[in-house]
Amino acid sequence: MGREDDYTIEPGADLTEANLRGANLHKANLHGADLSGADLSGANLTNAILRGANLYGADLTHADLSGANLRGAHLRGVDLSGANLHGALLQGTKMRGANLTGATMPDGSVHK
Repeated sequence: MGREDDYTIEPGADLTEANLRGANLHKANLHGADLSGADLSGANLTNAILRGANLYGADLTHADLSGANLRGAHLRGVDLSGANLHGALLQGTKMRGANLTGATMPDGSVHK
């Protein structure tokens, strides 16, 4: 049995348009999940595994993604304004059309 702060969702889970606003998903395993159109604004996704996840059109405004693994994730059209991506792994992500205004980037700089 896992600790209460470790969440695992079946690989490829369909969470399309889910309302996860402000959710505590610290260390959650969302590998390959479909979170397209989901509301994750203000969510705690620190150290979460979002590798290969589909976040197309999701709302991640002011979400904390520090240390998250987003390798190969689909972030097209995602609103990441004010999000914290410090230390996040972004290799191979598709971010075309993403709003990064005021987001803290993996290197600690703030996107204008």
